[in-house]
Amino acid sequence: MTLRVTTSGSTSLAVEEFLPQLVAASVASRIGAKDFTVWGKEAEDESSVRLGWVSSASDSQVLVAEILELKAHFNELGVNRFVLCGMGGSSLAPEVITNTAGVELVVLDSTNPEQVAKALGGELKRTVVVVSSKSGSTVETDSQKRLFEHAFAEAGINVADRIVVVTDPGSPMEQAAKADGYRIFNADPTVGGRYSALTAFGLVPSGLAGADIQQLLDEATSVSELLASDSMSNPALQLGAALARTKNGERFADKIVIVEDGTVIRGLGDWAEQLIAESTGKLGKGILPVVVTPSAIELSSEAGDQVIVRLGKDSSPAAENQIVVSGSLGAQFLLWEYATVIASHLLGVNPFDQPDVESAKIAARAMLEGREPETPADFTFNGIEVRSRGLDLGADHTVKSAIDALLGTLGAEDYISLHAYLDRTSFPEAQALRDILAERTKRPTTFGWAPRFLHSTGQYHKGGPAQGVFLQIVSRASADLTVPGRNFTLGELIASQAAGDAAVLAEHNRPVLTLTLNNVTSGLETIRESI
Repeated sequence: MTLRVTTSGSTSLAVEEFLPQLVAASVASRIGAKDFTVWGKEAEDESSVRLGWVSSASDSQVLVAEILELKAHFNELGVNRFVLCGMGGSSLAPEVITNTAGVELVVLDSTNPEQVAKALGGELKRTVVVVSSKSGSTVETDSQKRLFEHAFAEAGINVADRIVVVTDPGSPMEQAAKADGYRIFNADPTVGGRYSALTAFGLVPSGLAGADIQQLLDEATSVSELLASDSMSNPALQLGAALARTKNGERFADKIVIVEDGTVIRGLGDWAEQLIAESTGKLGKGILPVVVTPSAIELSSEAGDQVIVRLGKDSSPAAENQIVVSGSLGAQFLLWEYATVIASHLLGVNPFDQPDVESAKIAARAMLEGREPETPADFTFNGIEVRSRGLDLGADHTVKSAIDALLGTLGAEDYISLHAYLDRTSFPEAQALRDILAERTKRPTTFGWAPRFLHSTGQYHKGGPAQGVFLQIVSRASADLTVPGRNFTLGELIASQAAGDAAVLAEHNRPVLTLTLNNVTSGLETIRESI
């Protein structure tokens, strides 16, 4: 499939204006040559050690045979259920790859005890767990690993035969894995997590599950020369310019509405969301990805601060201010990585750091370790505990009035962000609330399963433009899980993550409404009716 980017309206104007500047400055070829000076002096400490993704399609070829050999070994033993424990960049790419390939991979990117319990309750006799963490210290992944280790041991299964670790060389996880005798795949330490789709993080779980990882790498390799070319026909330069420099009048279109439209690729928008939001959302700047379905109200909106990006149709856009991107999955992984760092160059931000992600982690750890009593609810309505930060809830103590108060803070360029700290395998209907909120407000609305979004759009929420209003939906754990070797439960961990993120958002003067559901099914219905 040909890799192609087409634009219309103001997106075409942005390309026409800024593409010649990018070509004249040799931006694409400098990135292709791993020139770490592209993003300015202040970014050099980070960019100098974060450009391995440029050559990952060729560098990762050596992994393919080893991954396929291990898959064959497991299959001979009748072991063919693969669970991936990972967060953010460690899980989003494998989910896209395996969904697109139509092969089964259980992606466990949650600390919700019910969701984790389901994964633990699968057929352990035929299960292999891939534990992926770049730093090796991610609390979610460490907790999941400990629970599976305990479950395998309880079932009389040799743990060392069933856990595969993907991590950076020298990380705490690598050291522990060596001591435990686990199989280890080292990833390239010069590739940041959100740029790791074509490294061991994307390839190991996907290849074990049955995806054609050789084809994926070949697709990316086939376009690498094009994407590194200083040419007016370079789709990465076109896309980067359109993302970062589209204007409607005097307003920058700093929100992109991503929709899969006629593509066989499944879930690319969720992967691109992390890549773009975490790379660009800092210094009060950024590009906010809003991932929607083909029926979303945003696609017919006349909002001047958004651009529609359609994934899949190899044709010219039918409407104004749109971008159409088509191409194979491997090619698009590399395209979006190039386009994102090119857009970051135009915005004047470092695409490789994430200074505000750590703040929520620190807040969550402090709450988990301090075990301070939970903040009392402002009020309770129909079994839903209502808490707010930066809002005046008034005297009418209903969920509807609380949501009205939150939406009443929306400005002309604001967006709504809905965070669901729920079991996404049991309550997929929570995502429908996104469409209802967007229909009511006519403003771009994002949806994130928590806590995984903390490793994704969480950076943009605090570091990007001060435009967001936030609705948290949290569930009480009906059956909790104690993490072996730790002094906390998953229920306590996810509650701390929600409270910690709310606290940091409030510190950045972002209004937050938290609805804690004692019964998820009835609670979601109450929220739907209230919106």
